[in-house]
Amino acid sequence: MKLNLTKILLIIGGAGLLGYGGYSYWQTSEENTARGAKITDLEQSLVKAGEENNNLLQALNTERSKTGAFEVKISELSSIVGNLQKWSATDPELLRKYSKVYFLSENYAPAQLSSLDPQYLYEKNRTQLIHSGVSGRLGSLLEAAKAEGMNLLILSAYRSFYEQASVKSGYSVTYGAGTSNQFSADQGYSEHQLGTAVDFSTLENGPTFSKFEQATAYKWLTDNAYKFGFALSYPKNNLYYKFEPWHWRFVGVALAKYLHDQSKSFYDLTQRELDDYLITIFN
Repeated sequence: MKLNLTKILLIIGGAGLLGYGGYSYWQTSEENTARGAKITDLEQSLVKAGEENNNLLQALNTERSKTGAFEVKISELSSIVGNLQKWSATDPELLRKYSKVYFLSENYAPAQLSSLDPQYLYEKNRTQLIHSGVSGRLGSLLEAAKAEGMNLLILSAYRSFYEQASVKSGYSVTYGAGTSNQFSADQGYSEHQLGTAVDFSTLENGPTFSKFEQATAYKWLTDNAYKFGFALSYPKNNLYYKFEPWHWRFVGVALAKYLHDQSKSFYDLTQRELDDYLITIFN
């Protein structure tokens, strides 16, 4: 009877354990299913978030691209406005073809003129003026020439309308009107009135220019003047005046270099071509 009771208790206990185990298994299974559902939901949420992030990133890159393009446009417009302002502030006469082509009135004078250092002048006691924008570049040219043993001096620089009339009248008396017309401009047609043209000489050559073509200083100018923005106005076989190796005009480094590299003279170019260089004349 005892044994039977024990068996019964064992059976009851085993059944209880089985029931509890089954319940635990069911509960665990339910929890796992719930967790799996949550994980699936999380994975889907992550995928969705990733897609949204990609969409946001694409939208951000698109906006950045638009912003970059806008900034480029703004930069381009700023550059154009700056160039227009610079161009409008630059005297348009400075690159005009004045020798027997355009005319400067008696009222024209450069906005600013500076006195040249007497050490650079052939006549030390005579004041010579130059366009203020050219002064420093001319000084650099003369110092560079001096450093290489060239004793370049300036015979003439800026001349007003009436000073040019006086010079032309003097030449006409001395050489006759026909001869003077070959090398001296009438008033209003002289590059000297712009304040950007200079006549060079040396102590050896003197004020007559007669041997300047043979001077080593002239050879130096043909090889180096363009580096400082100066170009020979009247080379051999030009259509305006006889060959003037002493007469050089400031046209800006960019144009002077172009003329030098292409073996052209200032008056070979059209006025439209010359005007394209106006904005860079003092760069």
